[in-house]
Formats: sequence, C-alpha cells, structure tokens
Amino acid sequence: MASEREIFSLSGPLYLSAIDWRNTDHRRSVAASLVQSVYVLERDRQQNRLGPKALAPPWWEFFHFRLIQVLVDNEDQSYFGAIFEYKYPNSHFNYSYYSTHGQNQNPPKYVIAFRGTIAKKDSRSQDYKLDFKVIRNNLHNSSRFHIALQTVQSIVQNYGASDIWLAGHSLGSAIALTIGRDMVLKMGSHLETYLFNPPFASLPIEKIKNEKLKHGIRFAHSVVKAGLVAAVKSHRPDSPHKSDQFTVLSAWVPYLFVNPSDPICSEYVGYFEHREKMGAIGAGEIERIATQNSIRSIISTAIGKESEPSHLLPSAFVTVNLSPPPDFKRAHGIYQWWKPDLQCNCKLYQFR
Repeated sequence: MASEREIFSLSGPLYLSAIDWRNTDHRRSVAASLVQSVYVLERDRQQNRLGPKALAPPWWEFFHFRLIQVLVDNEDQSYFGAIFEYKYPNSHFNYSYYSTHGQNQNPPKYVIAFRGTIAKKDSRSQDYKLDFKVIRNNLHNSSRFHIALQTVQSIVQNYGASDIWLAGHSLGSAIALTIGRDMVLKMGSHLETYLFNPPFASLPIEKIKNEKLKHGIRFAHSVVKAGLVAAVKSHRPDSPHKSDQFTVLSAWVPYLFVNPSDPICSEYVGYFEHREKMGAIGAGEIERIATQNSIRSIISTAIGKESEPSHLLPSAFVTVNLSPPPDFKRAHGIYQWWKPDLQCNCKLYQFR
C-alpha cells in the first residue's frame, strides 16, 4: 500500500495552482516538492508501480516540469536524484522581463533534486553507508556523489549556471551542498541551492536548554579549535589555507531550511548564531578561524590527510521552522516545507 505522503492529491501543495516565482515561499515549496518526487520515484521503482500506477509524476507535472533524467546509484540501482526541466505554461512568458527585475525572480530552467535516506530493504544498505560517509566528511569519495557531480557539471557546461537549481533533503541536501561548494571552487559557478534538513556532523549542542551553558560550551569549543589550528600551522606551514576557500565561498548563499527539533540539522542554528555572538563580545577573530574548521578536519590536517568539512558554510540564508512538531519524523520530514501555514524565522548570514 502507498503511503498518504506519496500521493500528491492528498499531501502535495495543491494551493499552489498559480505560482508567483517572485515569492520565496512558493520557490521553497516547489523545490521541496521536486525533492519529494525523487523519494516517490524510488518508491515507485521498489513497488514496481509503472504507467498509470506510478505516483511520482504529479509531484512535478503540477508545477509544469518535465522529468528528463533519473540518476541511478550504480551500487544498488536505486533512484537517488532526478533532473527536471521547466516548461512554460504560457507561450508568451517574457523571460527577459524577469531577468531584468532583480535576483531570484525567474523560474528555474532546470532543477537537479536529490532524495535522502529511505529505510526500506531495497535502498537502506547503501543509504546508510552514505550517511556514515557524511558523518566522516567523506561523502565526496562515493560513486553516488561523483554521478551527481558529473551530471550537474554537464548541465552547467551545456546551459550555463543561470536559473539552475540544486535541491536536496537530508542525505540529498549533503550531496547538493557538497556539489554546490565544488561548483563555486572549481568552476566559479554559483547555483541557487535549496537544502532541507541538511546534516550537521557535530555534537548536538543546540539541544542544551541552558543558554549560558550552551554558549560556554560553544565558546570553549571555538577557542580549542582556533588553538589547534594555530598549533597545526606552526608544525605544518605548508598545509592548505582554508581561509582562502572560505573567502571564495562566501559569495555563494545557499538556502538552508532547518527545524530546531531535528537533531540532524538543528546545529546549524547555533553554528550561525554563535558567530554573531562571538563578534559581539570581541572574539570575532577566534570565531573566524573556528568556523572554518571541525575537530576532525584539524586532526586530519595534522597527520597529513585532508578532510573537507563540507557542512561548514561561510554564508547562508537560514529559514528556521518555529512550529513545534509532535515527533522526530515530522521535524525531519520534507513535507513540512510546503505547508501553507508554516511559521518560520528567516535570516541572512554572511561571512566577512
């Protein structure tokens, strides 16, 4: 039996019958729906739902997209991503008008979307392996990541970076984030990127209720990291300077969607807020060093191995869902991000 969450007519954002591409809520809802469609594509494959029995197509057709390619993991043959092309419903659509009236006004030409972990027997083994790679900052050494990266590079090379979106949820957002970083650092391309419940590989300090204790732990953590970086530099002056990459990345501003009740992504809330607090108390320089490094990456550098903490971001537009969920499943679910009554706080953080 299909889950109600898989059926667009029961769970999708039907209220979006007319999309205003200048509306950030509409853009977020469309991106989340396309990510959901990848989940349903894989469930269609697992359940052998073909033709009129397939549940995935309404998740993109409702918004006038066309599926042009499914991305397949060569380890387990699961569908982990998809490429969608926007088909203008109005033949008189004036694309040049939107292009000259500010940023983020256009509908996307293409969206490359990535699902997260599916805890079903046909996909969970490979998904869990990749989840572990995320924790170890080693996702870039996986065949799934390389397939995704090559796909995005090909799209950008053929059509340019303008109005191409990346979108992902959970494990899929880790893939989208790592690709987005690589596209900036290696190709100079800034792709509009939507990251839903992105994993933050760290101790869940944000779950501590005592604000003074939480800030004290973060402060001590930052001082320790800054000290370790200084020690490693003194012993390995030839090691790569992360500050150079961070400065280059700072102009790229992905959209992060975080639920503070979700321990997988909630640490992003504290990560960005702590940077501001450190600046306010005059410890901004310590935090400039700390925010670019994880303990794992520092230790790896010290022993001559590079470990890229791709979850650490210089800049982001962070949306925090303020609606308290009843359980973890809903706090981490993709479907929360197209709710019409979503109560959220949005803030731009930029690394300087």
